[in-house]
Amino acid sequence: MSEQDFQPATFAFTEANKALAQAAIAKYPQGRQRSAVMPLLDLAQRQEGWVSKAAMDHVATMLSMPPIRVYEVATFYSMFQLKPVGEHHVQVCTNLPCWLRGSDEVAHACKKTLGVDFGETTADGRFTLSEVECLGACVNAPMMQIGDDYYEDLDAESVARILDTIKRGERPKPGPQIDRQFSAPVGGPTTLGDIESKGKQ
Repeated sequence: MSEQDFQPATFAFTEANKALAQAAIAKYPQGRQRSAVMPLLDLAQRQEGWVSKAAMDHVATMLSMPPIRVYEVATFYSMFQLKPVGEHHVQVCTNLPCWLRGSDEVAHACKKTLGVDFGETTADGRFTLSEVECLGACVNAPMMQIGDDYYEDLDAESVARILDTIKRGERPKPGPQIDRQFSAPVGGPTTLGDIESKGKQ
């Protein structure tokens, strides 16, 4: 299947998304509306599940900028999907911090649980698996992103559990999958706890 096979002929924001797009444009000073290109591309992707050429052209028209400038942004950032992806886009970070802490195991567990390789979508269209670079949660590596949710401090068991939960139509708890609050030390605070206990003496 070629890229042309899944390119829609036209694109337009829904009325609700058009209002959101106009609100995003209004945040920038007169003459600087082109700065809203990334928020509008993100909005287009949320509406159609990916960013088609028709959507990029529509964004270019709204911002009065050459379409090539929109294409440059959309093709530079890996956050924008230029072809359809599954309902759940599973993005596994394999950058250095995640790799050092076991991203190979995470990737293998994803492939085994979903039955697809990187760059592939499950036969039912529900899951697309991608390999990505740094997603910015290095302190809680290894991690993966599914939709807008980060899942951190992963191993093979937690990956399978997360994916199986989504398969059942439920939402797994995002964030660290071990005994950690956000990016705090494992087991809870240490230094601040010591200061607090000394103050009570």
